[in-house]
Amino acid sequence: MINSFKNKVLSGNAITKSEALQLVQIQPSAFSLQPLFDLFSSANTIREKFRKKYVDLCAIINAKSGACPEDCSYCAQSSKSKTDISVYPLVKKDVVLEKAKEARDAGVKRFCVVTSGKKTGKKELAEIASMIEAIRGVGLLPCATLGLLDRDDLLFLKNSGLERYHHNLETSERFFPEICRTHTYYDKIETVKAAQSAGLSVCSGGIFGMGETWQDRIDMAFAVKELDVASVPINFLIPVKGTCMSEKEFLHPLEALKIISLYRFILPEKEIRVCGGRTQILGEFNSWVFMAGADSLLTGNYLTTTGRTYKDDLRLIEQYGLTVS
Repeated sequence: MINSFKNKVLSGNAITKSEALQLVQIQPSAFSLQPLFDLFSSANTIREKFRKKYVDLCAIINAKSGACPEDCSYCAQSSKSKTDISVYPLVKKDVVLEKAKEARDAGVKRFCVVTSGKKTGKKELAEIASMIEAIRGVGLLPCATLGLLDRDDLLFLKNSGLERYHHNLETSERFFPEICRTHTYYDKIETVKAAQSAGLSVCSGGIFGMGETWQDRIDMAFAVKELDVASVPINFLIPVKGTCMSEKEFLHPLEALKIISLYRFILPEKEIRVCGGRTQILGEFNSWVFMAGADSLLTGNYLTTTGRTYKDDLRLIEQYGLTVS
């Protein structure tokens, strides 16, 4: 079955949702992990066919932290969370530029300005536009994660030099009300479409390990496929103390890698970007991300949790014989 679906994808045809759900059924036996290894190997072959030997790296800055009115159950910055994270207003441009230069000097291609909140206001948007101009000025591709912006706001940012807008669907349409009530799945879809209509590249994926089913995971993959986004971030939930999901169990690393592989089968030509939770969930399996089908990484620290150093990720890429694009 795996070879049949692999060959279908390699020949330029798409697997269906029902076929993807058949791949979900692949499990290690009581005596061997070989079925999963076969899945990973096939995903790796698909990656090599469509993404070649290149790895896309991005880094972020948490430019405005905490005090978010949204009720997202997974987030340490949510109004429902009781965490001890740092809370601060929008940082100054020189702080952003310093971090951007660090990322550039480490070999990173993209740099993303991230703010907490439902939607960035006009005054802050003007400040961020200036940051975007400066980021592009030092040779990086500027990205931003600023909430539920409309087309006019996104056009303003594009004209300031923004290359890509990041806005996750987070999960499937069915499961979304279980993790957020202060905005809707439809709001998210409309934001992605607004960014695309403004001429921006879009990065949109989700978080895994929140209690969603495999059906939810596959449904979200086909949703971002239908939206035709350029980059699909895969985040793994870190159950942070003080959040509504603090009692969730960590995903098993092999399950996390299986998610990456299935997304490569469904989205063969897209950037599959492994982001939050990579270090904590994968642990010693972190070096398997490319073998499982990923071709892009968020490197450095995340919003409220630590990640891997630029140096460590660049060494990993080199050891696999890959090249930073």
